[in-house]
Amino acid sequence: MAINTDKNVYTVVFAAVMVIVVGSILAFLATGLSGRINENMRFEKQQNILYAMGVNENVDEGSVNFVPTDVVEDEFSQYITEQIVIKGDEVVDNSEAYLIDMKKQLALAKKGETPELPLFIGEKDGKKFYVIPMYGKGLWDDIWGYIALDNTMVVQGVFFDHKGETPGLGANINQRYFMDDFSGESIMSGTRYAGINVAKGNNDPLNNNKEDNEVDALAGATITGNGVSAMIKETVNLYKDYLKTIRTN
Repeated sequence: MAINTDKNVYTVVFAAVMVIVVGSILAFLATGLSGRINENMRFEKQQNILYAMGVNENVDEGSVNFVPTDVVEDEFSQYITEQIVIKGDEVVDNSEAYLIDMKKQLALAKKGETPELPLFIGEKDGKKFYVIPMYGKGLWDDIWGYIALDNTMVVQGVFFDHKGETPGLGANINQRYFMDDFSGESIMSGTRYAGINVAKGNNDPLNNNKEDNEVDALAGATITGNGVSAMIKETVNLYKDYLKTIRTN
């Protein structure tokens, strides 16, 4: 007997079957790809941490090239000598501290709870680096990054990225000409942990003054720049008790 495809019941049954079939396929694909997705996330975090401390594949003044994924785990193990987690007054080693979700930890801190704060200690060319993850809000969505300090609280390098800032404007926080300006800046203003401001019209467009706690803002990206400033300041405030224990004049 032929099926009457003109009836509403046929349309409903057909739609239900398609939903089940497509849903099953998508669930299968998600399960099958979850391992690869998680692996790529690990690689990306390791690449970003290494980039902040100057371990990268940059070949010219404008390039932003990471350590390749096929060697990043080995490079991470070579340069990152210690991973710690700071929770209140407690500091513990944790070999997977880089996997901690900073967005969740910041949310806990804002609710008055004690967050788990990861920090990465690295060594390169006989010099020690303290790399701190950051998370904040830009104009449209989340921004994040890493800041590498020495024991005098001078920035040795940074990495920033974003989820959905405006192309050609706020999205340029991950460009070399912006990120490189932070190197050499101090997060200290006297004895105060001040952070670094992304300042519009700071009268230092070439960023020659490294003692003003400022870098020049991106054109047309005031709100994103303010988000970067707030992100750094919040991070410094959260970590300052630990930073006091390693700081030398």
